[in-house]
Amino acid sequence: MASIGNDPGGRRRILFTAPDKRRKTIRLGRCSQRQAETVRGHVEHLAAAALTGAAPPDETSRWVAALPDLLHGRLAAVGLTTARVPEAPAPAGPTLGPFLDGYLAARVDLKPSTLTALRQAARYLTEHFGTAKPLRDILPGDADGWRLFLVGKGLADATVRRRCGQAKQFFKSAVRKHLLPANPFADLQSANAANPARQHYLPRDVAKKVLDACPDAEWRLIFALCRYGGLRCPSEIVRLRWGDVLWSENRFIVTSPKTARHPGGASRQVPLFPELLPYLREAFEQAAPGTEYVITRYRKTNGNLSTQLRRILWKAGIDPWPRLFQNLRASADTDLAQRFPAHVCARWLGHSPAIAAKHYLQVTDADFEAAANGSLTKAAHSPDSAAQNPAQYLHVPGFPERKGEAADVQETRDLPADTEPVTSGHINMVGHQGLEPWTR
Repeated sequence: MASIGNDPGGRRRILFTAPDKRRKTIRLGRCSQRQAETVRGHVEHLAAAALTGAAPPDETSRWVAALPDLLHGRLAAVGLTTARVPEAPAPAGPTLGPFLDGYLAARVDLKPSTLTALRQAARYLTEHFGTAKPLRDILPGDADGWRLFLVGKGLADATVRRRCGQAKQFFKSAVRKHLLPANPFADLQSANAANPARQHYLPRDVAKKVLDACPDAEWRLIFALCRYGGLRCPSEIVRLRWGDVLWSENRFIVTSPKTARHPGGASRQVPLFPELLPYLREAFEQAAPGTEYVITRYRKTNGNLSTQLRRILWKAGIDPWPRLFQNLRASADTDLAQRFPAHVCARWLGHSPAIAAKHYLQVTDADFEAAANGSLTKAAHSPDSAAQNPAQYLHVPGFPERKGEAADVQETRDLPADTEPVTSGHINMVGHQGLEPWTR
């Protein structure tokens, strides 16, 4: 039989006789009398089971299994139950460094430039977290701290967003492989955001000064392809072949590695714009027989066209603008958008209308001048708009009459000879009652 002993401070203990005939004690600490009685009953069952070798009652077995480790250990110390075997720690799982290395090594489908950008993001991740950081230990709050780490390095907002998007890409792969339950970087902002401070429209007169300062026909063509053809530089410029120029069809084929992964995006056709055609012909006439590529000088990846363009701008007395070649493409898109529908411009330049509106199209000084002058056409950037616009206006009351044209006689050259000209005398003004008959 077991008994309950009371100690100072409300502490209690269980005293019982073990199978070896020794009197033993189990200290319970502070507890109520009822709780102590419950423990005493189970201790008696356990002592009887240890003495006879029989199994304790099911209720006692369930009670022992649910005990906290401290009390369970005290029962095991007096021989009433077996000690619990500590559970082996769960495996830490993959760590950050080897996981990123394996991901990059497996992406054989990516272009070298894309892999270079992903390696930069991986380097920032391992620099902040360490290569031995378990993936499952990276939480959403840690992802927020990594973003602030990038900001602290002085990276531009667009670069920070891009790196966050690449981190999402890494950890999305870990989620799909069931290495993580959720992506800790999922809530970070990664969408490309337009930066108006870095947008710049290059007017045609300034472009003409740059073209005049170019050292040779090849550089004039590079600049014209970007400013008037809207080609990406250097990826689309250096891939242009003379065989892609369809002279008889007034167009040329542009191979685009940037959009090659999209259906139908590997290439597109671009018109031979009048502003571009003279420079293309000049380069064609100077090309050696059998030359395959239109641009031959900067086909190596280490060619820095931006540095040479800055020298040309310095020679022309023009200050460099932000994102030199991107804004040339944006200027071409802005001009085309004034003359052609959005879907046509998007097809020619190789992007969607939404991307054009977000990153390329700009409001220029010509737009403000056209609005201030009351222009009714949108072709403010078209070189021929000044000659075309007057013929597009219809005469409305209050506007000056066109010289040599009667105000009250309509043109009748296409009507039969016996048709009487219509004048204002044939038109009866509508009275106050209107066209409908009066009703009650």
